[in-house]
Amino acid sequence: MTANPKDLFPQPPFEAQPQSFPGLSAKMHPQPDYGERSYKGSGKLAGKVALITGSDSGIGRAVAIAFAREGADVAIAYLEEESEDARETERWVKEAGRRALLLPGDISSVAHCRELVRRTVDELGKLDVLVNNAAFQATRSSLDEISEEEWDRHFDVNINAMFYLTKAAVPHLPPGSAIVNTSSVNSKHPMPALLAYSATKAAIANFTIGLAQMLVEKGIRVNAVLPGPIWTPFIVTGMEPESQKTFGSQAPIGRPGQPAELAPAYVQLASDESSYTTGALYPVHGGMAIY
Repeated sequence: MTANPKDLFPQPPFEAQPQSFPGLSAKMHPQPDYGERSYKGSGKLAGKVALITGSDSGIGRAVAIAFAREGADVAIAYLEEESEDARETERWVKEAGRRALLLPGDISSVAHCRELVRRTVDELGKLDVLVNNAAFQATRSSLDEISEEEWDRHFDVNINAMFYLTKAAVPHLPPGSAIVNTSSVNSKHPMPALLAYSATKAAIANFTIGLAQMLVEKGIRVNAVLPGPIWTPFIVTGMEPESQKTFGSQAPIGRPGQPAELAPAYVQLASDESSYTTGALYPVHGGMAIY
């Protein structure tokens, strides 16, 4: 049965519901859809092991659930403050019959990034897929409002950690493995209120294309997903209350996307079916013009 994509999920206006970063999914209204009831696997990642950062909630949780239902064991990386959400992700991974490894900590630390990879390999036996998804976002209306510390935090979490994790992971990634990064439509059309965030997302897109060329001789594919407006805890922690009410209305489809609608893109890019796809920027954005 087909359905109009405009009507599949909640549409704005939403209620303003500010939370402090990093935010908890359970406190959001309406609740994000992570594919808990809808995603059906078909063995595309059977026997693989994936490390997914920021997989306590948001896009990362939807990806973790989809990966598990496709047959992968999942290492769940998250901030300690997000433990409640991370345990919910763990529950869904285990319900799919796969192993889940909880890995709390701050990925802006080089040592912690190395530890994430080490523990994944030691406790789950190997590493086939790295999903660099975790990010920090803050909205500021003027340059004066962006402190040097906040600017550095954006880059430390969003792009520096991606470099640290990738460098630690590559020695363990066999030919045929995959790296999937989360960039954004803001990499192509930066929003002034998200100056620092948009800059890091552009860096991720560039990093993805260059890294893909660097690692192709090792048989490692590198791609990135460019989400549009997606209903995640990011929205209630990183946007002004008034902007939360109309979130997603700028997309031609008329609503924000749900994390569940992103997961298939990550599955496809991680699977062997995408053996000829590397260095690609895969937009999932509800029809927004970005090129």
